[in-house]
Amino acid sequence: MTSETPENPEVPEATRETNNETNGEVSADASPGLRASLEAILLVADEPVPVVVLAQVLERPRNEVTAELHDLAASYVAEGRGFDLREVAGGWRFYTREDCAPLVERFVSDGQEVRLTQAALETLAVVAYRQPVSRARVSAVRGVNCDGVMRTLVLRGLTEEAGTDKETGAILYRTTGYFLERLGLASLEDLPDLAPFLPENIEDIEVDENARS
Repeated sequence: MTSETPENPEVPEATRETNNETNGEVSADASPGLRASLEAILLVADEPVPVVVLAQVLERPRNEVTAELHDLAASYVAEGRGFDLREVAGGWRFYTREDCAPLVERFVSDGQEVRLTQAALETLAVVAYRQPVSRARVSAVRGVNCDGVMRTLVLRGLTEEAGTDKETGAILYRTTGYFLERLGLASLEDLPDLAPFLPENIEDIEVDENARS
């Protein structure tokens, strides 16, 4: 005598979850792994990020974060990527590989004649009149995040790093000789007198920005 098979047999919950993973379905609340999280943060960092900061943001043990950073750096070298992950100045940051420098220089050179956007021009003006100045201060003056625009100006050779702020450790920026050349100026003293139009309470604004971040 043959037993009948139920038309809709119950599937154990664990089995359904396993099948979903096998089919490539990911839970909506699944968070990225440690490696992906580190890459995402370091990709937008404009200065070396200390391990303690990464550990606090990711809520992971410091030794675990350190080990993963070293593994990431080694994997980039082994894979021959166009960038390196380096530990410098007490933190970690992405850098272009040295042997890729000629290509980067060619890219920058070929793009020199492309007109700057309005946002880039405004950012450049703030740097010119407030230099040496940090990205945070530039962003405070313009009221928007200027990280991407600042990177563009550096790539174009119009601005460059000028040390770090003694109090905050933030990287400072200034205009370059190429900037003066493009404007046909002999020195920064020949710039039009626009400084009075910039906020005079910029120090207070920057303090507020840092407090919110």
